[in-house]
Amino acid sequence: MHGEEALIQILLYLGAALVMVPLARWLGIGSVLGYLLAGLLVGPAILDVAEDAEEVLHIAEFGVVMLLFVIGLELQPQRLWVLRKAIFQQGGAQVVLTTFVVGGAAAWLLDSLVAGAVVGFALSLSSTAFVLQTLAERKQLTTSAGRASFGILLFQDLAIIPALAVLPLLAGEAVDSGLAWWQPVVAVALVLVGGRFGLRRVLRVIASTGIHELFTAATLLLVLGTALVMVEVGLSPGLGAFLAGVLVADSEFRHQLETDIEPFKGLLLGLFFMAVGMSVDVDLLLAEPLIILGIAAGLVVAKVGVLVILGRLSGAEPRDALSTALFLAQGGEFAFVLFGRPAAIDLLGAEVIDLLVLGVILSMAATPILFAIDAALRRRGETVPEVPSEVPDDVEHEVVIVGFGRFGQIVGRLLSMAGYRFTAI
Repeated sequence: MHGEEALIQILLYLGAALVMVPLARWLGIGSVLGYLLAGLLVGPAILDVAEDAEEVLHIAEFGVVMLLFVIGLELQPQRLWVLRKAIFQQGGAQVVLTTFVVGGAAAWLLDSLVAGAVVGFALSLSSTAFVLQTLAERKQLTTSAGRASFGILLFQDLAIIPALAVLPLLAGEAVDSGLAWWQPVVAVALVLVGGRFGLRRVLRVIASTGIHELFTAATLLLVLGTALVMVEVGLSPGLGAFLAGVLVADSEFRHQLETDIEPFKGLLLGLFFMAVGMSVDVDLLLAEPLIILGIAAGLVVAKVGVLVILGRLSGAEPRDALSTALFLAQGGEFAFVLFGRPAAIDLLGAEVIDLLVLGVILSMAATPILFAIDAALRRRGETVPEVPSEVPDDVEHEVVIVGFGRFGQIVGRLLSMAGYRFTAI
């Protein structure tokens, strides 16, 4: 796209988003589904005024890369250690068991164990972009179910890296990337060491200039540069961005970096969701509705069952285990990446992949519905217990301080200096 044509396309995307996203929020189905509907509106299914969805998707995938950078910023190294159980135990078990359950069914239907394994793994991945965006909108990232969901999603994002390397081998292709085995290891080590000892000093120098635009440019350079390094050694660009975020998570620049990257991340993620909506093949959906709906429904049911069982085995409360299962029941954007590889097309065939992609899209579109079900179940199960008063009946202090942490103690000292008596709870 060049000149006037590019400007027209940008106006179409922005106009569709400005109409559909507020409408979706007003209907209570979330902004993610609004972007999907906007993509469906401008795509070939309805108006057919947008460019090729695949081209847009390649650009918009940087939104997922920036999302992983922001995730890394929120995940200080000590918090990563705290979440090790959710990441490695629950995340690993979820990927393995879902691959076994879904892959077993796919192997039986496709009459191929290898093809079933590829389908099972691709469908075991949930949507990092959809889930984290929706959890953030609903302010549920810090809940027990939100933390468990985050840990599982993080493991899934890491698991895609070896999967992309193994896929050509499963298809019987000879892999000659021109890279030695040590090059990815060296690249990761350089990112870690350079980020740990050199990155903060560079950021301090840039911050000392007082030029805000320069710091924004440095933020984009950091994200895109680490992503490019990972791509050059055959790894996921998201891994580089995530590592960069983790390395500066406990620095004094964390909030500034997050603020600078947020507008770019939000716009590109919105574009990513629109590209997914544009990819919907309505003709195929109308031709094979039962098969596609069956794929989407079967995927959701299988993942909910696996995640509920794993949640209970990990010691989670039944309600939290069900919430985590509903949050992560959809397919993910990395399924499109796997199914788009030539090796996957050779193994499965273009027709099967088209059906699977539509099934994943429908399951992703069901995410707001699954969140609404979770919210309804929580409201239904909520009770207001009768809590006995913690204030003695014979105390008639003028002030009650609820919460006596650092801030509460400061308030208490000020009141005492002013001659007021208080009760602290």
